[in-house]
Amino acid sequence: MKRKLVAALACRAGGSRLYGKPLQNIDAKAGITILDHLIKLFKEHKEIDEIVLGISEGQENLPFIDVAKREGIGYILGDQKDVLQRLIQCGEHAGATDVFRITSECPFPETSVLSLAWKHHINEGNDVTVTDGVPEGTHFEIYTLDALKASHRLGGDEERSERCSLYVRRHLEDFKVEILDIPDEWKRLDLRLTVDYPEDLVVCRQIYAALKEPGTCRIPLSKIIPWLEANKAVHDLIEPYVVPKAIWQPQAPQPV
Repeated sequence: MKRKLVAALACRAGGSRLYGKPLQNIDAKAGITILDHLIKLFKEHKEIDEIVLGISEGQENLPFIDVAKREGIGYILGDQKDVLQRLIQCGEHAGATDVFRITSECPFPETSVLSLAWKHHINEGNDVTVTDGVPEGTHFEIYTLDALKASHRLGGDEERSERCSLYVRRHLEDFKVEILDIPDEWKRLDLRLTVDYPEDLVVCRQIYAALKEPGTCRIPLSKIIPWLEANKAVHDLIEPYVVPKAIWQPQAPQPV
């Protein structure tokens, strides 16, 4: 059976610290939102067959439907709290065998190793293939749809929430998980590249303005990290929010 990788983006407008995070402009002058940027980024990757938005139910989330229609991508509507079920619905909607996952408020996922990750995922028969140890907001995860369904069936409310990798991480013995080895220069848990607070948005906008190049949406860590080191005052804005902790450790990385 031919494998089909679908990028599932869970979307909702709510948020006590910053409202409508995926719909915030990463480029205010051009009116490009974080979600717009991510959709265009994923369309650059031939490994990703389709993109589906997993939209939370509620009137405030209707703008996400407009985005999906404008971009010509699929969408589903699902339970606000059961994020894991929405990811499964995204996969089922597109006939996926596997689901590519990042959170929709992270504008700079390090996808330069996506092709390698997808090959490993298939060739090694992995249930889950991930990157880890990179700055917060830049890792990604690939799951078989069956692994997501097992997590939902066997997990509880916490594992079905936005922490949807939690069941697998708590039951590693039941899944074949590969953590890709990454270059040492990417191992910067002291850095943060996600949008949860207004200050995060300020930092990510400055990175986008400084490093975005015509013709591509890819802004790799190999450029972001040196820029942050040269502009330390920018990252200092979000220093209080940095959580220097890997997600999938202490499991040892598999060599590439």
